[in-house]
Amino acid sequence: MLILRRIGAVLAGLIVVIVLSTVTDMLLENSVLPGLAHAQATTGVWLFVTAYRAVYSIVGCYIAARLAPDRPMAHALVLGVIGLVLASLGAYMMWSVGTHWYPIALVISALPCAWIGGWLYTRGKSFS
Repeated sequence: MLILRRIGAVLAGLIVVIVLSTVTDMLLENSVLPGLAHAQATTGVWLFVTAYRAVYSIVGCYIAARLAPDRPMAHALVLGVIGLVLASLGAYMMWSVGTHWYPIALVISALPCAWIGGWLYTRGKSFS
């Protein structure tokens, strides 16, 4: 039963990241940043997308840590490794689309964002 709670914590964090990123992408593509769907997006647009994805990654990893039955930082970091793998696959598959620094930034930021999310949870827990 404990293993299911561990998997569920990480899966919940992953779902939060995917849903928030997808919904935000869809909303921005259809309204504010129509260039997001095209390789012609500006550097400012890519910086904005990188920033909100980092925030969403931190939130997802915080949730994974919060829902973890034990070792919250480990759960956040497991989600970070999953993010690292998915970002690496995305970089490989989409290398010919858009700017190259954006997928590299997602790969590089996966584990630091996971650590921040786990740290935010464990820091808050120590004050309560």
